[in-house]
Amino acid sequence: MKLSTFDYLFLFSLISIWILLLINIVLALNGYKYYLNMENTHIKLIEDGKCPYVSILVPAHNEGKVIYRTVKSLILLNYPKDRYEIIVINDNSSDNTGEELHRVKKEFNCGNLKVIITNKITGGKGKSNALNLGYKASKGEYIAVYDADNTTEKNALKYLITTIVKDESLAAVIGKFRTRNKEKNLLTRFINIETLSFQWMAQAGRWQLLKLCTIPGTNFIIRKSIIDTMGGWDTKAISEDTEISFRIYRLGYKIKFMPKAVTWEQEPETLKVWFKQRTRWAKGNIYVLLKYIKTIFTEKPSRINFDIIYFFGVYFLFLSSVLISDSLFLISLFVDIPLHVMGNFNLLWILAYILFILEVAVTLTMERGESGFNNLILIPLMYFTYCQMWLIVAVNSIIQYFKDKILKREIKWYKTERF
Repeated sequence: MKLSTFDYLFLFSLISIWILLLINIVLALNGYKYYLNMENTHIKLIEDGKCPYVSILVPAHNEGKVIYRTVKSLILLNYPKDRYEIIVINDNSSDNTGEELHRVKKEFNCGNLKVIITNKITGGKGKSNALNLGYKASKGEYIAVYDADNTTEKNALKYLITTIVKDESLAAVIGKFRTRNKEKNLLTRFINIETLSFQWMAQAGRWQLLKLCTIPGTNFIIRKSIIDTMGGWDTKAISEDTEISFRIYRLGYKIKFMPKAVTWEQEPETLKVWFKQRTRWAKGNIYVLLKYIKTIFTEKPSRINFDIIYFFGVYFLFLSSVLISDSLFLISLFVDIPLHVMGNFNLLWILAYILFILEVAVTLTMERGESGFNNLILIPLMYFTYCQMWLIVAVNSIIQYFKDKILKREIKWYKTERF
């Protein structure tokens, strides 16, 4: 039996989708195990007298709507006041960010709050540049980073510090961010489920299985000596968190996930803002993937090889597979496609859909209040709506990335609009 082009395309899409699905299931099961272990583990927080000095960096560009609440939560952290400083980089803002910072400093008489003000020449060049400015002005042994829309739980910093001081092999420890505005609309509800399932459960699974994590953009702590060694953040990277994670692993250090360190952040409330933010994420990850993919062939096997292969699988194999699958389905509605491959493939597609639902549903049971009826109803709908929107983001990101390269355009850092 001679297979047609349609047969090969069909098999490619089916196999690729199932490989990625099985990898995510393995990660989810291991993540579930890690969460159970953490639930049953009592963590004694570091005593105040043993707390090292920490510099908290908060990049802020036109964050007037949220910066007061963020800085207030950092001022009220359960951490000795003389053992940390808050450095807000007011990065070429044109709104009332400066006035809000002055208000919170005056209200709380906060002597450990420092503000770095940049202009069009020194600032406005993206988050990496702002972090580098804050890092150079810092005096802490450790650097913590929070986004300007975060409301941090009081013990978040102590959980991060308690974890990192115990283990010299750790360059950084990451906490977890949750969706503060999840009840706003259908989009924020989807984002909340995505964050819990495809970000934090995957992070937990990667740590449990491979002792591997990727720094998120917020709620993490890193040794300042490591940043010194690396020379700061890569100003060309718009996913600076992923890029610095790769460099940390190349130095031979680890990044650990501490889910009890929690901050709450504001997520996009409109499709336009969501699309721009996710496009920046995807373009940034493509930059990191292409920057480091050659290390698979030139360096000894390391932890980052998994992420390189995984990113390649997601942005190229999985994306192309789903596009082929969707295209074949649409074509089959109007034309009879000759497939000679034998087997009940409809059953495989249905099974893949069921596994997707079960994987996400199990993830939600690990978060108090998230496994209710409303979320369980959204999961089946999510596959055909929110997940398909990610395909558009990925395709657009790849196109935009290579257009920037061909036209030699400077990649601009898009700041997420606040509400």
